[in-house]
Amino acid sequence: MADRDLEARHLETLDRDLSRFSALEVATAYIGRPLVGPGISFIFILLAALAATLFLDKSSNGPVVAIAAAFGAYMALNIGANDVANNMGPAVGANALTMGGAIVIAAIFESAGALIAGGDVVTTISKGIIAPESIGAPDIFLWAMMAALLSSALWVNLATWIGAPVSTTHSVVGGVMGAGIAAAGFASVDWSMMGSIAASWVVSPALGGLVAAGFLWFIKARIIYQPDKIRAARRWVPVLVGIMAGTFAAYLALKGLKHLFDITLGMSLMLGAALGVAVWLVMIPVIRRQSRGLENRNKSLKVLFGIPLVVSAALLSFAHGANDVANAVGPLAAIVQAAQGGDVADQIDIPIWVMLIGAFGISFGLFLFGPKLIRMVGSQITKLNPMRAYCVALSAAITVIVASWLGLPVSSTHIAVGAIFGVGFFREWDTARRLRKAQIEDPDRPRIAPEERSRRKLVRRSHVLTIAAAWIVTVPAAATLSAAIFLGLRLITD
Repeated sequence: MADRDLEARHLETLDRDLSRFSALEVATAYIGRPLVGPGISFIFILLAALAATLFLDKSSNGPVVAIAAAFGAYMALNIGANDVANNMGPAVGANALTMGGAIVIAAIFESAGALIAGGDVVTTISKGIIAPESIGAPDIFLWAMMAALLSSALWVNLATWIGAPVSTTHSVVGGVMGAGIAAAGFASVDWSMMGSIAASWVVSPALGGLVAAGFLWFIKARIIYQPDKIRAARRWVPVLVGIMAGTFAAYLALKGLKHLFDITLGMSLMLGAALGVAVWLVMIPVIRRQSRGLENRNKSLKVLFGIPLVVSAALLSFAHGANDVANAVGPLAAIVQAAQGGDVADQIDIPIWVMLIGAFGISFGLFLFGPKLIRMVGSQITKLNPMRAYCVALSAAITVIVASWLGLPVSSTHIAVGAIFGVGFFREWDTARRLRKAQIEDPDRPRIAPEERSRRKLVRRSHVLTIAAAWIVTVPAAATLSAAIFLGLRLITD
């Protein structure tokens, strides 16, 4: 009997010890989980620096290029964490894609866009903001590009941390401008281009919001508010999908495939029109088949917009990878050319190993840190469903084409977020309009108090103010940081 009691006490002691170990493991996992992303990112940055030492020709500036490669990898990670949310956020917010599915699709198409169609010369990033010849010695230009790369990465990292989707293009532009001013004075900056970029702070979100609101109004008027919604959808959804297909064909030709082929704006529009008509004809029987048995309510319409929304998110990611990879590797490519003794005033081409750093960095950044901004863009600014998200995606493509036709420099980030604002504010206006109409038709209807109307706002004002403030300060903040880093680097090296 005593032996049994002793064995029972031993088992109780063992259970308590195991419980302590289990609690310790849970606590360790809880504490260590936030460190996984930074740890993997640090390893990727080290591998990027190692790749630079392996692929670069033997040069006295080899260590400098390795450091620049690390900065480029850091910038690519931040682009993936911040910028890609604009493409995937609407689809995730509308529940057309899960978070995991969005990350996989974005990683594949961002990398494909960067590697297939992203090998353009980096004119704007490396030479369009400042004149390299005005800086003088190649080593000064090298340190200026280094400062621009690090400052823009730090700013985008800070913006991601506070939950503000900012333009990585404007961050790099600000970084290059600040380093150029610190190196060669204000005369080295192309102020006309800077004025155009400042104008895009207003033009980009305004155009995106107006186009998205216009398409949402059309969908509501022609489909949602019709007595027979399914019949209206059979007529208009193929047209809308055809418009989307044609627009994205022109968008990809203009913003992505132009790196592979010589395509003018007119040629891209003709290509888009032809493909749009073809897709419209194909989608007529498809939508008719999909709509069989659907109930005559708004929820049924979401089914018809799901697949086009997923395809649009993938195409936006491809075009984004083709264009914005230059934000990460443009200054790095300029540094590589300067380090190898090249003339910084010549055309700057991107080596394949530099492109790989940009492509994989964007994918890693999206996978490790992207969900935070994807959730914010997709669901925290305003509530999205597939129809509203469709309007956002289509607006992004149309606005870029219109801006290219008008010769206006625009930001894809500002367009996408502006389109979400446009959808949300249109919903507020439309809701208020319908309430006023109902009040006129039924004067005895109870009125909604002003406090209640304020509480029912469909766009979160706090996000509007935070994002707008981040957009305004991006260029000056990145420029100030870049100038400080450049002067610090010069002080250390001299």
